Amino acid sequence: MNDVLLKVEDVRKVFPTHSREVVRAVDGVSLEVRKGETLGLVGETGCGKSTLARCMAHLYDVTSGSVWFDGTEISTLSRKAMRPIRREVQVIFQDPYGSLNPRRRVGSIIGDPFSIHGIASGAERKKKVQELMELVGLNPEHYNRFPAEFSGGQRQRIGVARALALRPKLVICDEPVSALDVSIQAQIINLLADLQREFDLTYVFISHDLSVVRHVSDRIAVMYLGKIAELAPTSELFGQTRHPYTRALLSALPVADPDTADSREQIILGGDIPAATNPPEGCRFHTRCPKSRADCAATEPPLAAVLDDGGEHRTACIHPLTIGEDLSTAVPDLKAS
Repeated sequence: MNDVLLKVEDVRKVFPTHSREVVRAVDGVSLEVRKGETLGLVGETGCGKSTLARCMAHLYDVTSGSVWFDGTEISTLSRKAMRPIRREVQVIFQDPYGSLNPRRRVGSIIGDPFSIHGIASGAERKKKVQELMELVGLNPEHYNRFPAEFSGGQRQRIGVARALALRPKLVICDEPVSALDVSIQAQIINLLADLQREFDLTYVFISHDLSVVRHVSDRIAVMYLGKIAELAPTSELFGQTRHPYTRALLSALPVADPDTADSREQIILGGDIPAATNPPEGCRFHTRCPKSRADCAATEPPLAAVLDDGGEHRTACIHPLTIGEDLSTAVPDLKAS
């Protein structure tokens, strides 16, 4: 347990609506993030991954459950008690256009952490900010420019610099490249990898793009409708996929070779994602799953090792996939016992 930096235990987060219903954005998630690793968190839009990230950073109060950071439970801390932890946990947000104040100069934006935590001011603060700008590939001479004078990729580098100002232990990257074009995505991903090696950072990397997460992650957690469907080391998740939802996501990844693309397994999921205000009973995925059986609707599967998998590979599925099983021809049988 000494290598666990962040621990999430049975975390739930619900949001009330005007119709008196509640949105179950995160519904009973437990996982660990180890020191120095990158944990990828993937899933379709609306699955709860960004909400979970905000719970991890205590930007949202959890409805129930607990979040532990470096041995301290932070989910119950007040804003004042949380302030020292803020130096250790930082977030890089998705939108490089919306996460920076357009009325403030870049030097002030990056320098805020030094002022807020009383670390540096005046000339010393300016020096530290310019060092950070150079570290992330920005021209230190542009200290007094406004965000609008930078490209999208440069703005995201500003966000990275701000997140690294206090030398945090954990950085939560909330879809940091989804708003950027492909060539700029590669630059930011490579920058994050270089910074991780240089400063021994731990990342939670959130994305809906499995090809990006595969490139950066040591382990990957796949979310569906507020729950973890599968959690495994990256090589195992791609090499011996167990959950039908994960297999469906993988089958949608683009392939460069046209011949391979035509011959590979293609899984088309039926129906829409159920509403988070009224999720299905039993397995959340059974309404769209090609392998769905009657017991899938009756029993909620635990996130556990299945078949011959080790403890590192856990799947929430009653009827997990075997190696080589063709899911594209599977037909749901809701009458099966």
